[in-house]
Amino acid sequence: MSPLDSKGPPASQAPRVGTLSSPPILKKGEDGEGSLQVHQDASMKIEGAKVFSVYGKGGIGKSTTSSNLSAAFSMLGKRVLQIGCDPKHDSTFTLTGHLQPTVIDILKEVDFHPEELRPEDFVTEGFNGVMCVEAGGPPAGTGCGGYVVGQTVKLLKQHHLLEDTDVVLFDVLGDVVCGGFAAPLQHADRAVIVTANDFDSIYAMNRIIAAVQAKSKNYNVRLAGCVANRSETTEEVDRYCEKVGFRKIAHMPAVDAIRRSRLKKKTLFEMPDDEDIVRCRAEYVRLAETLWNGTEPLAPAPLPDREIFELLGFD
Repeated sequence: MSPLDSKGPPASQAPRVGTLSSPPILKKGEDGEGSLQVHQDASMKIEGAKVFSVYGKGGIGKSTTSSNLSAAFSMLGKRVLQIGCDPKHDSTFTLTGHLQPTVIDILKEVDFHPEELRPEDFVTEGFNGVMCVEAGGPPAGTGCGGYVVGQTVKLLKQHHLLEDTDVVLFDVLGDVVCGGFAAPLQHADRAVIVTANDFDSIYAMNRIIAAVQAKSKNYNVRLAGCVANRSETTEEVDRYCEKVGFRKIAHMPAVDAIRRSRLKKKTLFEMPDDEDIVRCRAEYVRLAETLWNGTEPLAPAPLPDREIFELLGFD
């Protein structure tokens, strides 16, 4: 059986991977009915860097937002590490220009002997020095994405790759019931949600807020706000934020330049200086400055399903 077919590696391989020591278990339901959470091992804490996790429904533009945000942080002179947490492993390809191998695939190649790996085996330097890692994920229907994220952070710490980093950015998969969704929350200082000015995106944001709020009872992560992406206007996003006590911290309009940059496998900061591109770059830099300077922790109250339908005009 593959190590990915269970919550952790088989006992025979445990010394190789270095499983976490037994952390204290919280009582059932402390962060939601039916949930059982544990505190992370103190040795896995990311120290010295500001850590952000980017969330949103599938296809909303999380990876494009994450990569351009990482590029913007680098333009501010910050040392940035972006960690893609989706099995598609396409989080960083606009930074590197290609799909890079995942941590979990590389570990499998060395029979889960991390000591045989060098940093260049799983870390790629992208645009303007942004360091890029793709955690990857287990095969469909097997294993847990949270285990993969945990092993990625552990590997980075073993190779001392987090010590000279100012910003760590997790680009997280969209499934709010997966361990791969929850695992980055153990490390993040602030969570950012990418949404759009439509019902489905705001409905997903509402669910993500509920999940992050539940986890924040046990973890230090707090919500920073949302990015209205691919949206000409933001009146529905603004209405929702006002209702629940949330905040829009950036607005990326629906411009073709962003689509073109992804097709060219480049960030906006590598594209020609067209008016739309310059405007979007400035918004990403402003967002990076906002996050770096610190945001007030938000505690929005997510709406029950019926109320969000009524708020956004759907009966």
